[in-house]
Parts: sequence; structure tokens; C-alpha cells
Amino acid sequence: MTEYQPGACNIGATQRRARRLSGIGSFGIAAGIVVGVLFAVLPESALVATAPFVFGGWVGLVQDYAGFCVAFGALARYDLSGSGGSAGSVSDREAVRADRKRAVKILAVAIVLTAATTGSLMVVF
Repeated sequence: MTEYQPGACNIGATQRRARRLSGIGSFGIAAGIVVGVLFAVLPESALVATAPFVFGGWVGLVQDYAGFCVAFGALARYDLSGSGGSAGSVSDREAVRADRKRAVKILAVAIVLTAATTGSLMVVF
């Protein structure tokens, strides 16, 4: 995608890759905590500490999948420069509203996925 679309697309390939890598890194930290619990280096209660990292992982991957950055949506910005487009600010009131609505939806999806993932970890252990 090389063109900003309100409520649908506000990041290009370079920004999507950054979110994907951030998400994978967050999941990696969460996995490290799980490994620590598995090998009894950490107490089972440490699994609660995975939640923020699992959330970060889901936010990153959902943003990559959606082609939409939550922070840019909230700040009325877009960056498609890594895909041959432009970067800038959103000034249209309805476009800003659509972007912020999409940002909230992405966060809601990440919260549900985090609850399911973290809840599953707690049940397993």
C-alpha cells in the first residue's frame, strides 16, 4: 500500500516490519520467562510478568497484519514512505476519527489475545 487510507492503512512496508520485529521481540521475552518457570529458575507466579510482553507482541503483530499503527492513529499521522508513499499528518476531522476508532479496535484485539494467551499459560502451569 502506498496511499494513506483513513481507518484502514497508515503505515507502509518499513513501518510494518518494525512492528513485526517488535512483536516478535516481545514474544521472545515472554518465552524467556516461561522457560525460566519451566526450569524452576523462576516461581510460577512469574508467569504474570509475561502479560505485558505478550500484549506488546500481539500489538506489534496485529499492527503489522493490519498495516495500521496505533500510535500514528492516535497522533493523527501516517508513514508510507517505506512503500513509495509519503509521510505526514492527518488534518481531516473524519479521517482522524476513523484512525482513532481503528486504533482502539486493534488494542481491543490485542487485549483479547493477551488474555487468552496469558490465561492459557496459567492453566498449563
